[in-house]
Amino acid sequence: MTMNFILDVDGVMTTGQFIYSKDGKEYKIFGPHDADGLKLLRDKLNIKFITADKRGFLISKRRIEDMGFEIELVTEQDRYSYIKDNYGFENTFYMGDGIFDMKIIRDCKFGIAPKNARIEARKVADFITPSNSGEGAVCDACIKINRTFFK
Repeated sequence: MTMNFILDVDGVMTTGQFIYSKDGKEYKIFGPHDADGLKLLRDKLNIKFITADKRGFLISKRRIEDMGFEIELVTEQDRYSYIKDNYGFENTFYMGDGIFDMKIIRDCKFGIAPKNARIEARKVADFITPSNSGEGAVCDACIKINRTFFK
């Protein structure tokens, strides 16, 4: 059975801040350590990223594809059924930070929230990272998954 690690992008891979100019959304802040953590799991799990951010999709796509992964645009309202129907919760690790991620974090095999996630997400998480989003939270999650499920 294929195991999956699905990650939300904004507020997990990024600091969650959107930097706007008069021309619109221009930048997102990604941390430097998360790509290293993902390398620990690349050969052990199917890793996939999702985002609901249409305006910033090309920014997220650029970073995620630079790391060698796929990203898909999935609205917050469709996220639960998307994961249930395409991956199943029993073989999916999930990392999210918001109120729309809460049910997924609760129902998946192993739910993870960054240290600075919404309280609703942290309350149901199996693991809360010691680092904030965009500051190594994904790396923390990868180390925890690797130690708990693959060592």
